[in-house]
Amino acid sequence: MQGLEHFWAEADAVGRIVALLLFTMSVAAWLLIVWKSLLLRRAGADIRRAVPAFWDSASATDGRSRVQALDREGVLLPLVDAAVAPATGGTLEGAAALEARLTRRLRDALHRGLAHLQFGQVILASIGSTAPFVGLFGTVWAIHHALTGIGDAGTLTIERVAGPVGEALVMTAAGIAVAVPAVLAYNALGKRVAACEAELEGFAHDLRRMVLDAAHD
Repeated sequence: MQGLEHFWAEADAVGRIVALLLFTMSVAAWLLIVWKSLLLRRAGADIRRAVPAFWDSASATDGRSRVQALDREGVLLPLVDAAVAPATGGTLEGAAALEARLTRRLRDALHRGLAHLQFGQVILASIGSTAPFVGLFGTVWAIHHALTGIGDAGTLTIERVAGPVGEALVMTAAGIAVAVPAVLAYNALGKRVAACEAELEGFAHDLRRMVLDAAHD
């Protein structure tokens, strides 16, 4: 702790900005990790409960009510609404064939649901890929700052070099410490998003087939 305090006291404005940037990236990454873990766990559980509940319903109206009660993240209900909503008269949508109208509505609803589930993935990927370089820049700058100070002092000993350089290397370690959780979370959460996406696509396909079969009867 004393080494970090000494590093902060000796750092210039650039070094402190880099340290604060790494701290901000770490906080943002962990907030996203916790929030997205909870979100994807709820969404996965809702999908596993709501989809069978819908198909066990006696009618589409009853099925919609069941989905609405179980769909806490709002990724399934828009698909049901897109499938059962009537065509709007006097519009290009209303003039389109039923199959094309269903495809467009379900695609749009699916994209909105996936955007909700995928939110934050780009931020995690960006933090994971840039944090090590931010830390490396902080180390290089801190070493430059320390050696400049030693040069101005006019004396050069191993003790005067080892301390500042050792403290500067903490920035590289901090960058790696920020990046590793972000990368691991990005991969793990991306797998869960892909699983939800597959379930949603299957549900959308089944809804489309249900409406088309009902129209042909």
